[in-house]
Order: sequence, then C-alpha cells, then structure tokens
Amino acid sequence: MHDTGFADFDFLVGEWTITNEFLRGRLKGSSDWETFPATSRVEKVMDGCGNLDQMFVPARGFTGMTLRLYNPESKLWSIYWSDTKSCRLFPPTVGKFENGRGEFYGDDVEDGQPVRVRFLWTAGDSPRWEQAMSADGGKTWELNWIMRFERE
Repeated sequence: MHDTGFADFDFLVGEWTITNEFLRGRLKGSSDWETFPATSRVEKVMDGCGNLDQMFVPARGFTGMTLRLYNPESKLWSIYWSDTKSCRLFPPTVGKFENGRGEFYGDDVEDGQPVRVRFLWTAGDSPRWEQAMSADGGKTWELNWIMRFERE
C-alpha cells in the first residue's frame, strides 16, 4: 500500500491545454513577458511511484518532458525536466505538497551563474505552476514562467 503522498500529483493526470507566460530576460530586470500556448499529457508511471508528462510547444519549436518521482522515506517529490532544446536532464527541484500547494527547490545555472530555482504548484481543477529564480541564495526571487492548465 502506498502512502498518501503518491497521490499528490493525481490532479495533473490527463490531457491539458496550457497558457504559458514567459519572462524574456531572466535575472536582468526585464518586464518583457510573452505568452504562448502548449498542450500536455500526464500519466502515472512505475506503479504509481511517479508521473511523466510531455509538453508540446509548437509555437516555440520544442517538446519538454517532466518526470516526477515520490520518495516514501523522505515524503518528498523530485521533479526532473528535459527538453528538445537542451537534450539534457536538468537538476531536480525537491519538495512537497501541503494543503493543495506544492513548493519545490533546487540548484541550477542560468547564463553561467549559479541560481536557486523554485517551483510552486497550485492543485485543483485549473492547476497553476510558477517558476522563479534567485541569484542571491533565496533572499529574493524573480518570477519568470507561469503555466495555467485547462482540461482539453
């Protein structure tokens, strides 16, 4: 029997139309946002221990993939991203859900600069995902990507 944490992302299983809002210049004081559409398909994998989604973004010319894995010992999720632009697996963000809201943190590099990355998930019928980065170890955060999900 799985613990209840395995169901945290069940709200996301299925097919979605996504509205993306993307900050064009990250960590540069930019306020220039662009909006573009995408679709995704999310399924549970590995007997419910994780889920996998593919995001199709023809307007930007790439496909992305997210693998989310739940660790029942730590009760934390690890979220891994890859896309056809980089063809690499990015470092994971790690975190958990509380009261329908998930917070996930990780380390990455943006334009050669080490950054902290934060993903915020809001569960429900119209989920929302946000990505923010911090160049000062998490003291301040710049929101740079929002995804709003609607059922197809």
